[in-house]
Amino acid sequence: MKKVYTCFCTDVIHAGHLNIINNALKYGEVTVGALTDEELIRYNKFPILSLEERIRLYQQIPGVSRVVVQSSMHYDEIVKELKPDYVIHGDNWKEGAASVIREQLIRTLKEYGGELIEIPYTWDETVEKIDTIQKEKLAMPEYRRKRLKQLIKICPIVKTIEAHSGLTGLIAEKTVVDTGDGKLDQFDAMWVSSLCDSTAKGKPDIELVDMTSRFRTIDDIMEVTTKPIIFDGDTGGLTEHFVYTVRSLERMGVSAIIIEDKTGLKKNSLFGTEVKQTQDTIENFCAKISAGKKIKLTDDFMIIARIESLILEQGMDDALTRAKAYVAAGADGIMIHSRKKDPAEILTFCDAFRREDKETPIVVVPSSFNTITNEELASHGVNIVIYANQLTRSAFPAMQQTATDILRYHRAKEVDDRLMPIKQIITLINEL
Repeated sequence: MKKVYTCFCTDVIHAGHLNIINNALKYGEVTVGALTDEELIRYNKFPILSLEERIRLYQQIPGVSRVVVQSSMHYDEIVKELKPDYVIHGDNWKEGAASVIREQLIRTLKEYGGELIEIPYTWDETVEKIDTIQKEKLAMPEYRRKRLKQLIKICPIVKTIEAHSGLTGLIAEKTVVDTGDGKLDQFDAMWVSSLCDSTAKGKPDIELVDMTSRFRTIDDIMEVTTKPIIFDGDTGGLTEHFVYTVRSLERMGVSAIIIEDKTGLKKNSLFGTEVKQTQDTIENFCAKISAGKKIKLTDDFMIIARIESLILEQGMDDALTRAKAYVAAGADGIMIHSRKKDPAEILTFCDAFRREDKETPIVVVPSSFNTITNEELASHGVNIVIYANQLTRSAFPAMQQTATDILRYHRAKEVDDRLMPIKQIITLINEL
């Protein structure tokens, strides 16, 4: 009997998947691959069911002879191992990022005479409703909130980019690239920065925008996305206020808040000692962390302590002492910050911290030391990297230049070539 292979990356079996199996059975004995959690995430399909649960689900499909684990979104390894006569797939991957996977599969099959058979993609009201429900589940607070901790366990490093509106949230949600080595990659989470939120509202970054307004920004982002959100809590404010912020964010489905160990009027850390900034005492900041930990209702929500010692030139020993104390007070992660262009002091901190603490997540924001790669950070024990303001910084000069040129030329023709077509913007928004 001929060997037939297909790979599933779904948590729910619907008519489309059964159609694939029924067509596959016409050609021979059917093996189904279950894509791993790690690869599903890279493919922009965060699993609700565990890999083991998905395997059991696929095993129950009538006509399936066996289920194997596919450890890469590319088919090379599994196809070379199984050497199926036929690989069955829907015809919905001929364009877009997934077309890279398709092209590579065709080349691999040709090496030994295998064949790709593509089945017309099944799309009806029932399938559409199931897909919508699955997406809505990912957006629900109880699913979204816990996803950051899941990602930390699964991913070598959680790649996070700032979002300050529904539109930038969609960019963070939908941007998928071919990395050049035949793989796909994307951002894993979103950072709601106080700097970017304030800037979008035309306000200075001094904690002037109140929490009610900042929560509305989160609502705008959550309404159109599913990825986990890390919230920039600045200093956290008074402890009595901080506990209410924690409770509100947890209820909304935010995954984490990061608070910095400074007091007084908020000033951007990258000014360093150029402006007067006061670091909180270890005792006071630990008390704030502990109060937040006591008030939260789930294990999913994370309180991450941001250490400003290197920014304020208090030295490595002070930074490490604070890190140890904050973890003891209950911090779910440590963010270490630097304004130097060389990442050496950040890596020194990470290495020293990891010698004492193998588990507590480390977060870094490589705004100034921007030459270091995600892979290099991960090799020093970093779990989360935040690209904290790049979308805002890229948008502002582009919009300013466009406004200037329209005034200069008294028309819009000269700027049109560098603008995204309205139709493309509408398509991005409509594909919710």
